[in-house]
Amino acid sequence: MIPGRKQASEEAQAEYLADVALASNFDDLLAAARAAEQEFRQAQATAAPLAIQYPLAKKLDAALTDVMRSAFAAMRAEIGPLGYDDRLFRRRSMAKPTVHALRVEAERLLTLREAHRLTGIPPRPEGNGRTPEPLAARGLH
Repeated sequence: MIPGRKQASEEAQAEYLADVALASNFDDLLAAARAAEQEFRQAQATAAPLAIQYPLAKKLDAALTDVMRSAFAAMRAEIGPLGYDDRLFRRRSMAKPTVHALRVEAERLLTLREAHRLTGIPPRPEGNGRTPEPLAARGLH
């Protein structure tokens, strides 16, 4: 403890510990995301039916989301518990090279996830769950 320095609140300590726990799973989550991407790309390369591609795409989306959250948690954990309470401390800590590198990795994963959501997920194979209604049944006149 540094004399005269403001201490982090109990809530900030709890959030910090939760982020440390989530960040400790980063390597496993990254490996799972890579495996999910490989499965999905293999299904795309073999022109598998949409009924096979769609669940793999959703699995990849979930894996990218998990690893991205873990990366942002690692960045917050590197800043420390005081960063949850003190905005200026957090901003100063963001300039440290280790925090900057973690932020770049987290934003890269965020970009991958968003690109996958925008262009990579094929349409749902069974449609939207509604059966089409004939135009004559609507009574438009």
